[in-house]
Amino acid sequence: MLKATKLVDEELYNIVVGELKRQENNIEMIASESTAPIPALELSGSVFTNKTLEGYPGARYQSGAEFADKMEILGVERCKALFKADHANIQPISGSTANYSVYAAVLKPGDTVLSMRLDQGGHLTHGSTVSQTSKYYNFIHYGVHADTEQINYEELEELAIKHKPKLIISGGSSYPRLIDYERISDIAKKVGAYSMADIAHVSGLVAAGIIPSPIPHTDFVSSSTTKTICGPRGGMVMCKAEHAKALDRGVFPRTLGSIHVHVMAAKTYVFKRAATEEFKQLMIQTVKNAKHLATCLEKDGFRIVSGGTDNHLVMVDLRPKGINGKQFQEALDYVGITVNKNMIPFDTEKPSITSGVRIGTTAISQRGLKETEVEQIAAIMNKVAENITNQEVLDACKQEASDLISNFPLYQEDFDPVTI
Repeated sequence: MLKATKLVDEELYNIVVGELKRQENNIEMIASESTAPIPALELSGSVFTNKTLEGYPGARYQSGAEFADKMEILGVERCKALFKADHANIQPISGSTANYSVYAAVLKPGDTVLSMRLDQGGHLTHGSTVSQTSKYYNFIHYGVHADTEQINYEELEELAIKHKPKLIISGGSSYPRLIDYERISDIAKKVGAYSMADIAHVSGLVAAGIIPSPIPHTDFVSSSTTKTICGPRGGMVMCKAEHAKALDRGVFPRTLGSIHVHVMAAKTYVFKRAATEEFKQLMIQTVKNAKHLATCLEKDGFRIVSGGTDNHLVMVDLRPKGINGKQFQEALDYVGITVNKNMIPFDTEKPSITSGVRIGTTAISQRGLKETEVEQIAAIMNKVAENITNQEVLDACKQEASDLISNFPLYQEDFDPVTI
């Protein structure tokens, strides 16, 4: 893939090689990351990169679209079949853009939106005060119960009745439990609101039928294509048939200009792959690994937010260990395990420090790690947490993590993503 780059820009080539080695040698456990399959890498760098297009198949604003039209139509049909959706738009260039497209489809500036708090599981684009979305719309936020750390549906309904939002959003970036999409949809209908589910983190699990789908209940369903669905960096939105025209206008021309045609090609492949039995088994193992990790960490004295997980991510409260998220993230990074510091519900630390970490199991599951290896990882994490400043122990953990991951290639196939 990079033979030409090596010849013309060796400095940049070496940086990419360094990133490849980092990925090969690290135990990747950031919940928003996965390993893109080889065809997705190829398609993301294909000659579709050269094509500029705006609009939709059969109604483009530029000529020369016959093959791009075929590809986009194929991708849309595969996406619809995979998720059993009435309508799909695969043009959004990210999960965030997918969300903006829904807002552009049904909201006007100043409209009220009800969504989950960022520090209790939501997402920046759901109206966080640091996001530009909060400047355009009036966001009201619901949260979780203090005791269970699971969604407070009673509060959600009370806020919906009080504020009469135009849109109610479910889903987020750090919520480890199943969501009652039907209940939220019923609340939305009760107050005359649209409903939207952001499944960016769990779309692979939904596609594989491992967890319940919001599609039967929710007006709009948005997602990125990089997390559990294990694809390229892009986005997608699905909706009920009656919202198709509004959604397509929300995507183009209201949110996007020209399209990343090459990434749409990679998405099109990923939708095919996600419909296979092999992918379903990967998603099953991903959830098994997350549940087992939560159990192992809890036994070692970590507190697991909400008492467990139903998906691919584990939220960990580090306060019983006397450390914070920033410390743990940096120490684990040193030993070769990548996680991210994260706010936990009712966190008293600031976002740059946090009391917790978010850990995901998608990428390690892709490499073939199972419960036995998860136990080893949990044991390493515990040693790091209890010896956060002990260099000798950290060095030993680094060797142990390296030895473990060396048995599981980043790409199982006979493939070198640098030299071919």
